[in-house]
Amino acid sequence: MRIKENDVKVPLDVPPAARENYVRNYLDITKRSGRLMLFAGDQKVEHLNADFYGEGIHGDDSNPEHLFWIASQANIGVFATQLGLIARYGMDYPDTSYLVKLNSKTNLVKTSQSDPFSNQWIHVKQVVDFQKNSGLKILGVGYTIYLGSEYEADMLHQAAQIVYNAHYHGLVTVLWIYPRGKAVADEKDPHLIAGATGVAACMGSDFVKVNYPKKEGYESKEILKEAVLAAGRTKVVCAGGSSVDVKSFLQRLHDQIFISGASGNATGRNIHQKSLEDAIHVCNAIYAITIEEKSVEEALNIYRSE
Repeated sequence: MRIKENDVKVPLDVPPAARENYVRNYLDITKRSGRLMLFAGDQKVEHLNADFYGEGIHGDDSNPEHLFWIASQANIGVFATQLGLIARYGMDYPDTSYLVKLNSKTNLVKTSQSDPFSNQWIHVKQVVDFQKNSGLKILGVGYTIYLGSEYEADMLHQAAQIVYNAHYHGLVTVLWIYPRGKAVADEKDPHLIAGATGVAACMGSDFVKVNYPKKEGYESKEILKEAVLAAGRTKVVCAGGSSVDVKSFLQRLHDQIFISGASGNATGRNIHQKSLEDAIHVCNAIYAITIEEKSVEEALNIYRSE
């Protein structure tokens, strides 16, 4: 299904002067499908080098430019990473679509030591200035909230300002929302995940990225429906998680979209931990399901035949 300009429901916090830019960015970031295929490349801060070097990880992944090689050669909706990486490599990849991650933190300080807080690095206006000065295709911004952390009020405030200011400039917004902290007993509880998507809706975000819920005795593809319903007009995408075999990953992705009602995916490790060739094939298979509504078998054939 392809959507047109008139199909985009523009939020009312997008001023008239920015509506055209918002619609253009929304159609571009979703490839006119209304769904998001986000290639996540923000883990060099989040997980340090653990995701990029070691057993089972291809040697190419040690080089930060590996992310840009993939993003520029594979079928994706948008490449999400920190502004610093885009500034260092973007001049060689001007045709890639980017989403700037506005906050990040490492995983060194554990929840048992302190509740998580990921402070804002870059402001929306700085992203807008960077886009104008660089000429790159900056389509949106992203921000992580750790719901349930004792610092959630600060993150909620920052996220609300980011959504408002991004829409003011016609940018698309994606909120990463993860329940996490000493007050959170189960980070993947379906009610908490649904609560997180509801928070994103209250902030007016275009998309919200959450973990795939888990509950003993229930199928994740069924219990994710609660989160999709709670999100309303904010569209839900699921985090890809740690690397699994390609067939299982594609089946899970297909279930999330066509059974649960999610509107895409945000995938990092299941792509970039592979060789460049294999990563491109995986991206193209993910894109086939997410954007082109292909079946799992059709996507597997794309993965295997390329």
